[in-house]
Amino acid sequence: MMKGPKKWRLFALMTALLVFLSGCGREEISTLIPAGKVAQDQFNLLILSSIVMLFVIVVVTIIYVLAIVKFRRSKVGEDMIPEQVEGSARLEFIWTAIPIVLLLILAVPTVYSTFDLADVTAMDAQDEDGAAENLTVNVTGKLYWWEFEYPEQEIRTAQELVVPTGERVYFNLIAADVKHSFWIPSVGGKLDVNPENVNTFYLEFDKESSELEEGVYFGKCAELCGPSHALMDFKVKTLNREDFDAWVAAMQEEQAAPTETVAQEGQQIFEQSCIACHATNAAGAATGVGPNLATFGDRTTIAGFMEHDEETLKNWIADPQQYKPGNLMPNPEEINNGEPFSDQELDALAAYLMGLKVEE
Repeated sequence: MMKGPKKWRLFALMTALLVFLSGCGREEISTLIPAGKVAQDQFNLLILSSIVMLFVIVVVTIIYVLAIVKFRRSKVGEDMIPEQVEGSARLEFIWTAIPIVLLLILAVPTVYSTFDLADVTAMDAQDEDGAAENLTVNVTGKLYWWEFEYPEQEIRTAQELVVPTGERVYFNLIAADVKHSFWIPSVGGKLDVNPENVNTFYLEFDKESSELEEGVYFGKCAELCGPSHALMDFKVKTLNREDFDAWVAAMQEEQAAPTETVAQEGQQIFEQSCIACHATNAAGAATGVGPNLATFGDRTTIAGFMEHDEETLKNWIADPQQYKPGNLMPNPEEINNGEPFSDQELDALAAYLMGLKVEE
């Protein structure tokens, strides 16, 4: 059994680690560094609840210590019985009223914030010309990736959500297979993504992601959904309204044909083996079995979590199950007449896919 001094040393060490590690949050993914109004409101609730809990702990500790010190046997003797307060109306009122007050302090702002976040009545608001006043994104969770559709702009992308700063962005969430959970820790709390119904909410993004170290915010699936649940990540790029409108305009244009010979060979291979599952144009594209690849060259990761370079891409294409078990992307043998892609074919595919860009 651990002796007293060792216990206290361990407790002191854990306390010191807690203090130092509390400063290790990353702005791209930390709930403790809010990057939007929703995140700030939820952070304020976290601080409020922590203060209430700390108050309760301090009061109980003080009462406990006072009781031990005041009524220790060495001071009052073995036969001393403290004053009995059973039936005291005053005490009954105090220890009933205080918890009620604490619960009200927590409940009122929590209920207000909950209903405020659920208020999406402005999602369908239109201006005089019949255009939507607010941006709406339809999010579909799939094993193990995310699809983002912008219905008003008639474009679709995957794995990297692009949104404007300084305004509310409304989301319709649904799953195509099993239950998922949509979460951008720095920007707002998680919300379930169900196959049987659409959940709606909004988020606000205060800061352009280009100012971040990674250049993007991190999003995750927060619901255990299968063997690659932990790898079901996505990224969020936040732009000012002018840059966002330019991005939308670029997305609405047809993807330019590659000019390099290797990339042209890759396009031919892609259209023979991959086009049935993946679209390479964002405008008017229907939802597919696999992610839309119109912005593949602009992304910061491959498959949501791998390094974004040609070598990693070739490894991913050659054996997707090795890196993301349970995903629905077939191995090359299943789409290439029973043969794996040669090194030359992988080079060509990588060159073509890395050239799929809309950002300058």
